[in-house]
Parts: sequence; C-alpha cells; structure tokens
Amino acid sequence: MTSVTSAVTSATSTSTGTTTGSTAVDNTMIASNFTTFLQLLTTQLKNQNPLDPLDTNQFTQQLVQFAQVEQQMKSNDQLSTLISLDKSAQATTALAYVGATVVVDGSAAKLTNGQATWEFTVAKPSTATVTITDSAGSNVYSSSFTVNPGQKFTWDGKDSNGKQLADGTYTLTATAVDANKQAVTIGTQVQATVDSVDLTQDPVVLSINGADYTLDKIKKIVRSGA
Repeated sequence: MTSVTSAVTSATSTSTGTTTGSTAVDNTMIASNFTTFLQLLTTQLKNQNPLDPLDTNQFTQQLVQFAQVEQQMKSNDQLSTLISLDKSAQATTALAYVGATVVVDGSAAKLTNGQATWEFTVAKPSTATVTITDSAGSNVYSSSFTVNPGQKFTWDGKDSNGKQLADGTYTLTATAVDANKQAVTIGTQVQATVDSVDLTQDPVVLSINGADYTLDKIKKIVRSGA
C-alpha cells in the first residue's frame, strides 16, 4: 500500500516541478513512475489477503492519484505544443520586420550622406547637452540646446571643428536640466532599417544599426516614403 502511494506521490511531485526547458525529461520520468504505479497496483490487487481485502477508501485515493498523474502528463504535452506554436508565431512576426523601417529606443544612428537623426524623449522643455562618439568611442561632437518632447535632432556629420566625418554608426548621449537647473530624464530613439533576424535566440532578436533588439522594443513602424 505504502509503495503504491509513494510511487504516485513521486510522479505527481515530478510533474508539478516541470519547467519549459525540461518538459521532455520530466515527461519521461512521469511515464516511468506511471508504469511503476500500474505494476504495483496490479500486483497488490492480485495478492491481497481475502480475509483482509483492500480498503475501499485507500483504493479510491490511489485511483484519484493515478488520474492526476495521467492528467498532468497530458497537460505537459499540451503546454509543449502551445510553447512551440508561440515560438513559431514570434519567428513569423520577426521575419516580417526584415527590411522594414522602425523606430526603437536607442542611441546609435547611422550617418548617411552627411545626415543622422535622433528623437528626444523628455517630459518637458529642457536644456540638453549632447555628445556624439564614433565607432571607436572618441568624442567627435558636443553641443547644448533647448529640446522639447518629441523633438528631433539631425546631425550634419560635422565634428566640433567643422570637419565632415565619414558615414558610419555614431552614438549620441544626452543629459538635460529644466529651467530650475534640476536634472531631467532624457532618452533617445532612432529610426532605422531592420537588417536581419536571429531566430536562434529566445526570444528572437532583430539587428538594427548593429545592435540587437527584441520585438517589444519596437515603438512603431514607418511606412516607406513617410
């Protein structure tokens, strides 16, 4: 009796601890315990003492536990199917972004034909100090000016000495203060083309301006010509 209950309890505990990454392993363990349970239950029924038959309440409890283990195995299979479908949906959605122009939170923008653009995200009008660095991390431009929420900043690609720099990826950092010289949180967004998608990552990531972004980082999609 005790051995039967222990087998079922072990199987139930194993199923409860199932995680997404180990569903296959846990299902194998559950199935093993499930088979052991059936063997023990059958042996018990065959060898019960006619003068002291199996207690009905205990037998019913075992059957309930048996059903719970069976249900958990089915639930694990269904969960695996749902996870697989979700991953497929993510992959399909991500692939549709390749070649599309999107807006994401970011500080790296491409200078193309002497033009790179960032959009400031700031709660109120502020005075911002911006610094632009090249791919090697060297400061090439800095300036201070008034910014408003949603304001765009277009850089002409010239350094602080007025020299035209080569096209490439440049990074902008900014700090801001309000009229009372109190610090204000400021962020930047960039508009760029999705270069590629890495489906081997979980979740999948999009490559934009040489940086990786998950799908939830995309703020909007810009229609061609807009």
